[in-house]
Amino acid sequence: MRKARYFVSAVLIATMSMSFLSCSSRKNSSSEYSRDLDASVREKINRNAAESELLKGDKLENGVIKWLSDWDINPDGTGKNVPIDLAVFQERYGGSVKYYKCTYGDRYDKLAEYISSDEGIDFFYGGNLDAFPKGAIKDIFVPADDHIDFDSPLWEDVKDINDSFLWNGKHYMVGVQPTGDKVAVVYNRKTVAEAGLDDPADLFAKGEWTWDAFQDMLEKYVDNSSQKYGIDGWWFEFGLMNTIGIPPVSLENGKLVSNLSDPAMERVQNWIYSLYQKGYIAIGGEDLGWETQPSYIGEGKTLFYPVGLYEFYKEKSQWSATYGEDVFFVPMPRDPKADEYYIPTGFEAYMFVRGGSNPEGVARYLDCKRFTHLDEDTKSVADKQFLDDYGWTQEMLDMKDSMQELAEDNPVIDISNGVSEDCGVLLNDSLRLTARGTPWNETYDTIYATVDKYLENINSAPASGTAD
Repeated sequence: MRKARYFVSAVLIATMSMSFLSCSSRKNSSSEYSRDLDASVREKINRNAAESELLKGDKLENGVIKWLSDWDINPDGTGKNVPIDLAVFQERYGGSVKYYKCTYGDRYDKLAEYISSDEGIDFFYGGNLDAFPKGAIKDIFVPADDHIDFDSPLWEDVKDINDSFLWNGKHYMVGVQPTGDKVAVVYNRKTVAEAGLDDPADLFAKGEWTWDAFQDMLEKYVDNSSQKYGIDGWWFEFGLMNTIGIPPVSLENGKLVSNLSDPAMERVQNWIYSLYQKGYIAIGGEDLGWETQPSYIGEGKTLFYPVGLYEFYKEKSQWSATYGEDVFFVPMPRDPKADEYYIPTGFEAYMFVRGGSNPEGVARYLDCKRFTHLDEDTKSVADKQFLDDYGWTQEMLDMKDSMQELAEDNPVIDISNGVSEDCGVLLNDSLRLTARGTPWNETYDTIYATVDKYLENINSAPASGTAD
């Protein structure tokens, strides 16, 4: 039986689904776009949190939790308001988040430095899916089981998915929820209409948004010689791969397993290769080179720009300046041969850092995140932020919720980048090669034995620190 739905909160996602391709530009906390909540909103949040039976305990004696990341949970320069879950933490427990800034590339180096210096960094983002299991193997992170009760009413809805990522019987990655916003197909409705094509949103509503429909639109639209480009961006390869519902590496019965030889992987890779051969992939081509051009969506030059919805979790003037007033989005197209509609599934997850100064504070903060998803009155405040702060339409909210439903119904979390640094880099680079013109059989023959060896080394000594 399907469990009660839990939704991603409004500004929460604004910070949670960040890509390494976008984080570095979003740090100016003094920007004119920074915001704070109205007093009336805080009053409502305070009342909801105080009256709920879901949140337990008194205000924290030490409410400060130390957060190391390349993005700030607190309001920044993107037009993001105070995240509702953070406001709950502030109002209910007197908590606050102390931000330790780093770049995406030096996150782990900085973390190692802080651990060595006993700074007491408390938590780290696991949703990039490159921290697990290697962070547990290397003893960078510690289990959360002494602090999070996964059987409680707050956490029972996500107990199963958290249990699927046990390492040595412990929860090292605390997943607040699977998310459906990891990759969407962004497009311009004006461009589609002028080309005489069906709106992908209409196709999705009719159950006809499939690989075939996706390719048919490309066939009818693309003319590179006339600056009518097909697919741009850095997300589309894994975005399409994830629709088969089988990640490159999975965790089964506590062991890492390679799925590179699965027929579905071969099928999707061969399809992506065919898109390349037909000239439908713009990135890496003669015209675009290796520089993405998201503004081409707004200019009507590119048909599809698969990207995380975080691109729209900012003040409207920022996203519309790039993508145009007629921008919209749909999920990645359904694999017509898959048993379910799978989409790239994110995992809003957090890691408790070894030597953290306030693990109990982190636990209460994560409880507040779960509360924000479960409490309908608090969620309504979060949804209103999309409309008021980001200039979204109700149709955009509805589509986001549809994507969230797909992720919750059939979550497939890809932890390939978290196996080890070497294995993650190998898979990330190699699985993109069909979109660059290398046939899948050549890539497979080159990497499958190496990947198997990486997994065998880790599986045979899961606590030995051999992740690399």
